[in-house]
Amino acid sequence: MIKRTYKYRIYPTKAQQEILEEHLSLCRWLYNHFLEERKTLYEKNKTKVTCYDQIKEIPKLKKEKPELKKVYSQTLQDTVRRLDKAFQNFFRRVKKGKNKKPGYPRFKGYLRYDSFIYPQSGFNLKDNKLILSKIGSLKIKLHREIEGNIKTLTLRRTTTNKWYACFSVGTGKELPGKMEIENIVGLDVGLTSFLTTSKGEKIDNPRYLRKSEEKLAKLSKCHSRKSLKSKNRKKSRIRIAKLHEKIYNQRIDFLHKLSSRLVKDFQLIAFEKLNIKAMIKNKHLSKSISDASWSRFLQQLRYKAEEAGVWAIEVNSKNTTQVCSGCGAIVSKTLATRIHKCPQCILTIDRDINAARNILKLALSTVGTTEINACGVERLLPTMKQEALSL
Repeated sequence: MIKRTYKYRIYPTKAQQEILEEHLSLCRWLYNHFLEERKTLYEKNKTKVTCYDQIKEIPKLKKEKPELKKVYSQTLQDTVRRLDKAFQNFFRRVKKGKNKKPGYPRFKGYLRYDSFIYPQSGFNLKDNKLILSKIGSLKIKLHREIEGNIKTLTLRRTTTNKWYACFSVGTGKELPGKMEIENIVGLDVGLTSFLTTSKGEKIDNPRYLRKSEEKLAKLSKCHSRKSLKSKNRKKSRIRIAKLHEKIYNQRIDFLHKLSSRLVKDFQLIAFEKLNIKAMIKNKHLSKSISDASWSRFLQQLRYKAEEAGVWAIEVNSKNTTQVCSGCGAIVSKTLATRIHKCPQCILTIDRDINAARNILKLALSTVGTTEINACGVERLLPTMKQEALSL
């Protein structure tokens, strides 16, 4: 079954925003309270507390702290489940033993706890209004129709104090079968050009963070001069957060449009498998790689291809820039060499296009012959060789 999340901006009044902030603060208090309880009981008596034991304690806490009655009961229960999930992830990391610091669940400050959930009920959509239990009717901008059954609702506050409603939806549709292949493409991601296709198309790298660095530096310099815990410092923090939010929105919009176009135009998309975590450790390239956001782009490409029935094949990128796409000979070159020149078949081509063609060939050989030839790939292979020779 296909699951989706629909995200909409909500516009609470000042009074409603205060209520939302209060609910968020109470959920954060409950999270920290139960985290402290688990920690102290285990350190003193080695006693393990379960999620259900803590959920049973909520009615007693409501008597001790009457403010908790303002929050929807299932929202409070979900806060305990969130804490339990944090512990489960901690124990999973401990068992793997790969990380020296598995990351014990931490107490949440104001900026580290930014959402609460209505897990089953307590909310309703009616006439461009979001009706929430214990909060009231909020204005919401429904820019697209929700398709499917709504499972949960998450209310999220951004660092710029904007509020969003995120609906988790089960569409009830099964994933489609793979499409018949008519157009194929290989992709090579980079920093000079964000993307190069085996067809010879180059997509420029937008570099949104690099373009805003100067403005960001000025705002950060002003922010550092403000007095700690002052109103002016809070205002300057929001100005910096708004700029970061703009950069993020620009990048996400670019990636969504590009990945959607590729899935729409091609029935088989081949791309390289990248160890991005290791690549980011390079201090000279880490900022540029993070700004390009290859990982997010490939993630979007995978799930959109899966929903559309498009072949999305990941291949090992070893030697894809060194091998000649025309004859298969090894032509050694450094990163500074931008043109591939083969001494054997005299193929002269851009190194990124050469790599994209090799990625596509590897993908076709990886998938196999029986299943993929039934989709019509075999008749497309000769055209690839003709294009390489013409270049």
